[in-house]
Amino acid sequence: MSQSTQLPKTSQLNELTTLELAQALMERLTISPNDWHRLKSNRNSRANEQVAAAIVYLLKNQPEEAQARLQQAVGWLDRSISAPPCPTHGK
Repeated sequence: MSQSTQLPKTSQLNELTTLELAQALMERLTISPNDWHRLKSNRNSRANEQVAAAIVYLLKNQPEEAQARLQQAVGWLDRSISAPPCPTHGK
């Protein structure tokens, strides 16, 4: 990428608040309903979405919510939690 290509992106990012940037990251990393079955057990994807949500909660001064999301992320990474079965299957 040339520097001229990067400069407009940098200036656009500078116009956003830190919270807006974190919310955009969270939206990008949240598993969509269309990808749910494919990614529901993907530990990195699940940890990514939880860490991004934790950042948003920290920026909103909600440390308890942030901590809960961080604990979920650690659980995905250390394999102490797993995805529950899909409630629409097996009925």
